[in-house]
Amino acid sequence: MIEKRLLQVVVAVACLLPLIVGAQGILHGPAPFGHLTDVPRDLDSHFRYISGIFFATGIGFLSCIPDIERKGARFRLLGGLIFVGGLSRGLSWIEVGAPSTGHQLGLVMETVVVPLLMLWQWRVSGIAAPSRLG
Repeated sequence: MIEKRLLQVVVAVACLLPLIVGAQGILHGPAPFGHLTDVPRDLDSHFRYISGIFFATGIGFLSCIPDIERKGARFRLLGGLIFVGGLSRGLSWIEVGAPSTGHQLGLVMETVVVPLLMLWQWRVSGIAAPSRLG
């Protein structure tokens, strides 16, 4: 099915973001993201922890790719985590002010693109369901 293959490719490309950015945060902490030189230890620790979770969601999404039509529950759980993170980022924008362009693009990815991918996965799952029954 062409639509399934296209979804798999799009999800694989989208996974690059949490894998690359998450790994960068794990390895280097928050310094590269804001050109910070003296970061409080607790902030560094928390940032690396969150980066690890972000990296792990990328791995989780990658694990959905081979049988993406059958991984709806996992896909929705991961997507829901990302969506809530995006809402939290939006709250920061409201309370603290606009973040950098990269974080604004992250907000769009988290609150628009990921929900659209979740809907697309649901569609592909529905299309594949009749063929699994017969």
